[in-house]
Amino acid sequence: MTTSALAGPDLDRVTSPAAPESSARVRRGGTRGGWAWIGLAPFVVYVALFLALPTILSIGSGFFTADGAFTLDNVAALADPVVLQTFWNSTWLSLLTAVIGAVVGALVCWAMLGMRESGFTRTTVDAAAGVLAQFGGVMLAFAFIATIGIQGVVTQALLAAGIDIFAERRWIYELPGLILPYVYFQIPLMVITFMPALSALKPQWAEANQTLGGTRASFWTHIGVPVLAPSFLASLLLLFANAFSSYATAAALASQGSQIVPLQIRTALTSETVLGRENLAGALALGMIVIVALVMWAYSLIQRRAARWQS
Repeated sequence: MTTSALAGPDLDRVTSPAAPESSARVRRGGTRGGWAWIGLAPFVVYVALFLALPTILSIGSGFFTADGAFTLDNVAALADPVVLQTFWNSTWLSLLTAVIGAVVGALVCWAMLGMRESGFTRTTVDAAAGVLAQFGGVMLAFAFIATIGIQGVVTQALLAAGIDIFAERRWIYELPGLILPYVYFQIPLMVITFMPALSALKPQWAEANQTLGGTRASFWTHIGVPVLAPSFLASLLLLFANAFSSYATAAALASQGSQIVPLQIRTALTSETVLGRENLAGALALGMIVIVALVMWAYSLIQRRAARWQS
């Protein structure tokens, strides 16, 4: 009876209005999709001119001599012991500061987890992290020199107490002196990237754990840590790439020497002692880009895995 009642003209009246409306939506959606790329045009132009083109030119210069002849000598120089040592210095410095920044930043995020998102402390820490994560270069170098430099405030106070932190060597102007400045901006960056993942932990999971007789320790062991591990590893890789590619702070502190790869590139471009090897900077840039690209590829894979439960 129901089927026959909706047969014939009545069925046409029920179904026919939907067809034009549906087709109209398809046409409007197609139009929007066809014009949507215009909004991305400025961004695409920016990426092409200021990111893609300089990258291609810098890498390409490593395969040519100063006269424009093709050569593999610059790329072969990447196997030089001095260059390998420079890459190793950049690697351990980036890894060490990334681990310190990730651990301390994660603890800061955990401490803020119980605070209201709109509370004064939470909003202050979030705002400070956003500012300090971008605080680097000459300003950061000057802040550390004024604080723990040879004539720094803290250094002079320690000297008055009979403690000389530069008794053996002036380490602040060497490779170890980059550890503290790098950690300074690594911790805020970790707070920015890891806090959303920690905030996404659902209270229902803790309630279910308690209902089943679990403890707080068992919640973090069996639920919290396994769920947060991908996000933590992704943030750690991001911190490594951030430190590996940093230049301004190291250039301001270490005015002499080429302890890390960015400073080695500067030396290849400006030093008068490497005449005829100016394009070595392109080969060094190629090595850096390959390492950073691999790190960011792993970061994207881990981040996609972490996004499964966050969504």
